[in-house]
Amino acid sequence: MNHYKPDGHNAVSPYLLVASVPQLLEFLAVTFGALELYRAQQPDGSVKHAEVRIDDSVVMMGERRDGGEPLCCSTHVYVADVDAVYRRALGAGASSIAEPRDQPFGDRTAGFRDPQGNIWWVGTHIAD
Repeated sequence: MNHYKPDGHNAVSPYLLVASVPQLLEFLAVTFGALELYRAQQPDGSVKHAEVRIDDSVVMMGERRDGGEPLCCSTHVYVADVDAVYRRALGAGASSIAEPRDQPFGDRTAGFRDPQGNIWWVGTHIAD
């Protein structure tokens, strides 16, 4: 156990600043089967901070309180089935960046943009 970070957290976690945390939480649940770990909701209904677990990693997110524009991020996630995740993402409102395809470096990959504007690259390692 490391005392400098919470149990179950990796040393590095993406932190997404989005327009609507509830919408992103739903997208991540449908697409990746993300499990919501924490949500700090403000009295006005906005979400200051939330965390989800995707496989062995935690993704953090919040809504900008300063009125600024959301900041788009690009994140890579290894998944068991690229094609299924890609289809679920498109079904949940994502737009395609790259259809699933086998890469020369041994991964099958795909890319999509979520409804909040973040870019997600997904991969399944298929060959060494």
